[in-house]
Amino acid sequence: MTKILISPSKYIQGKGEMKRIKERVGDLGDSFFIIISESGYKRFGESIMESFDESDNVYFAKFNGECSKVEIDRLSAEFREKGSNVVIGVGGGKIHDTAKVVAYYEKAPVVIVPTIASTDAPTSAVSVLYTEDGEFDEYVLVPKNPDIVLIDVDVIAKAPARLLVAGMGDALATMFESRAAVKANTQTLAGGYATETAIALTKLCYDILLEEGLKAKLAVENKVVTKSVEKIIEANTLLSGLGFESGGFAAAHAVHNGFTVVEETHNMYHGEKVAFGVIVQLVLENAPLEEIEEVLQFCNEVGLPTTLKELNIKEISEEKLMEVAELSCAEGETIYNMPFEVTPQDVYAAILTANTLGENFKSKYKV
Repeated sequence: MTKILISPSKYIQGKGEMKRIKERVGDLGDSFFIIISESGYKRFGESIMESFDESDNVYFAKFNGECSKVEIDRLSAEFREKGSNVVIGVGGGKIHDTAKVVAYYEKAPVVIVPTIASTDAPTSAVSVLYTEDGEFDEYVLVPKNPDIVLIDVDVIAKAPARLLVAGMGDALATMFESRAAVKANTQTLAGGYATETAIALTKLCYDILLEEGLKAKLAVENKVVTKSVEKIIEANTLLSGLGFESGGFAAAHAVHNGFTVVEETHNMYHGEKVAFGVIVQLVLENAPLEEIEEVLQFCNEVGLPTTLKELNIKEISEEKLMEVAELSCAEGETIYNMPFEVTPQDVYAAILTANTLGENFKSKYKV
């Protein structure tokens, strides 16, 4: 049995790093193609340019909002047109995923600069593609992880607290999904089986979330950086990223993908839907109630959804939830990394049960 752990070549996290980009990436090339949203450019463009000299070849490419095949093809053509040789993705998870695929197509190094800590996408060699309408399309596995992940904690702390909390939701799945995948003896996205190191990292990720999550949320609501914030950024980004990629995916993310067909959830963040997917997975596993309630307690503390109502689904439709369940069980989905057979009927039942558990918990503890 071959075990494999993969990771970015370098992970950098600290204060003021946005103004040190050139210092960190200058040895990768001499023509920098920076993928960034229009709002991101308004917020960070000046700081980024402070790190470069006037003679440096820097081009800002506007990201149009969706990590889709159309957007990737457009930016790849623009990269070639500008004669760039380094891709830098500045922003959130969809920009990171787009930058990784563009760099892969163009055989260029890639640098990921998160401005939020809402997903574990930055460190991985995986990109999630969506349709132009925002529905899940496919996973793309690129041959290597980012060359550099560069995080400015001051920038993360100034972003809305909801984004940091969404990252906690994504990170919450890491231990539970890798645990299931290991039980099923499935290969990971790294191309082998999970190492003991990867499994230990997923447990550390979970422990940090429970210990530091609420404190970090409160600090970021006040736009300040504390040790809890720094630890949660690392858990959301590095620990969760290494954990899911070298430990394994399972049902929680498949359920997230299923919910992308529900229009009412389109304004919910990835990690928020994943958090509900964790509860669904625990129901599928028939996990001990104590464990489920620990997750429910954490989610309620930091503000992650534990009911369909909190996912903006006001009216429960059997037809719509069966559609979610069927998409969660689509061919090739990560739900087949569970250590037992799962059917759409199982997922449908687990969604309804998870919702009731969430409602009962709120009623019991007057959340």
